[in-house]
Amino acid sequence: MRLPLNESLGLLETRGFTPAMVALDVMAKAAPIEVLQAELNDFLGVIIKISGDSASVAAAIEAGVRAAAAMSPDVSGDVIHRPDAEAWKAIDSPYEYNPLMQQGVVYPPSGENNMPSQALGFIETQGYTAVFDAIDTACKAARVEVVGKEKLGGGFITVVIRGDVAAVSSAIEAGRHKAEALGKVIAAHVIPNPSQAVLKLLPAVS
Repeated sequence: MRLPLNESLGLLETRGFTPAMVALDVMAKAAPIEVLQAELNDFLGVIIKISGDSASVAAAIEAGVRAAAAMSPDVSGDVIHRPDAEAWKAIDSPYEYNPLMQQGVVYPPSGENNMPSQALGFIETQGYTAVFDAIDTACKAARVEVVGKEKLGGGFITVVIRGDVAAVSSAIEAGRHKAEALGKVIAAHVIPNPSQAVLKLLPAVS
């Protein structure tokens, strides 16, 4: 990813994939920023890297931290003004594939996303049985489409669906109830009219 020479770099890290995507959506809607990269860590977390002018990045990070903190107790955010070129060697992460989880752990934006501006729904659990049963229940409850799946390790797994707001809301609610009966629910959330920043970082279904 490019070094934002005369811009600021915003960092938001949270535990859980869903809180990170919710925070990114809030950030993109709060100020004109560019999403640079998302990177998974081995402690069930995700860091989102954004850039823009100092005021925009500061406003976005502040809004994103508030949004993520409402869903996860483990949230941190900071702004680096005009990142040093030498430091950038550590900040900029090349594509990395985790053979244990059989997926990438560094995500650059995927370019233009032509997905219709429908709602996105996220069901995140700790444990496969809960999320698989939950997503089956969700898909049977309303007309939705599965568009992504993400694993963070430690049993954390997220499935992403899309559809109109009413259908996604009904599906996520039904899935959440099913998951709660089977395991630990990390998050169950709906993002209406998701930002392009979120759409460009959605994990694909393998």
